[in-house]
Amino acid sequence: MKREEIQIRAATANDAEELLGIYEPYVRETAVTFEYDVPTLEEFKNRISHTLKRYPFLVAEENERILGYAYTGPFIGRAAYSWSAETSIYLRKDKRRQGIGRILYDTLEQVSKAQHILNFYACISCPETEDEYLTTDSIQFHTHLGYRTIGRFYKCGYKFGRWYNMVWMEKILGEHETTVRPVIPFPDLEAVVL
Repeated sequence: MKREEIQIRAATANDAEELLGIYEPYVRETAVTFEYDVPTLEEFKNRISHTLKRYPFLVAEENERILGYAYTGPFIGRAAYSWSAETSIYLRKDKRRQGIGRILYDTLEQVSKAQHILNFYACISCPETEDEYLTTDSIQFHTHLGYRTIGRFYKCGYKFGRWYNMVWMEKILGEHETTVRPVIPFPDLEAVVL
């Protein structure tokens, strides 16, 4: 898929139903997320709104149809981690391996750099052996984008009657100076960076 065919924009609460439709199969049919129950529409709207108070929540669309979404959120949640963010991405199952994930993540990086975020972290479920619920595709995707594995937790997630591992992957986005610029909330940047 060509970059010019894809539009990236900030999500809104009005997108929640379509975005939840993308996320639901990951909850019901995979161990990609360790969530057991599909969130309600109201809960999903709240997740979007809560994220957008400080971080980007981006959608990729073609001809006004949403193909996938990516967002960042706080890493750990203590003040000293403010320059780090955790990333998440979900695509329609029939839209994977078409370059949409890269477009979303490239935009997410651009926005996050403008916010003065320096580190990205991805928490990824990982099978001991690939099965019908989980592959290593997400790890390969992140590796291709320049992430490196920095930690592995063994048999820490239980879903579909089996145990799964989890890995943390990291990507450094910028220089780490002793004097830091404050992180700019996404709403203050949205009109400039998208």
